Amino acid sequence: MTTVSGTTGYSARAIAPAVLARLRERDDAGRPAAPYTDEEGGAPLRCCLRRSEPGERIALVSYAPLRRWAAETGAAPGAYDEQGPVFIHARECAGPAGESRPFSNAHRVVRRYGADGRILGGRLVGEGAARFDAAFAEAFDDPAVALVHVRAVEYGCFLYEVRRGQ
Repeated sequence: MTTVSGTTGYSARAIAPAVLARLRERDDAGRPAAPYTDEEGGAPLRCCLRRSEPGERIALVSYAPLRRWAAETGAAPGAYDEQGPVFIHARECAGPAGESRPFSNAHRVVRRYGADGRILGGRLVGEGAARFDAAFAEAFDDPAVALVHVRAVEYGCFLYEVRRGQ
């Protein structure tokens, strides 16, 4: 994953370029990607951690973020291994431009996971980068927390990941 540094030492992690290349072919549900032109813009892109612009070619694919992390670490998340929809550019993009707390302009949920891949809790976070920094610091003050997922409140969609020590 590509990281975007924050002021607290925790980084937003975009989906890694190699994973994106696979998702653009076939998503985590086994379906081929179906790119389209985003006429309105505003889709939260997980490849570059920004909103789409009108006219950009994007795809909505199924992504299993915890499954991919578990494969790297040997964790066994069991029933917590979920997959859901994410927007990505239809073709390779430049990645994140440097915003330290992307998508922080709305209420979000910071969901905590342990090293075994199981949920340890969550917290509703209000708008603003400082609130996200506080939520990450709170999460990682617990030594049992290995990573957190930032998710949309409305639909529960995965937005990005933050890992301990990054």
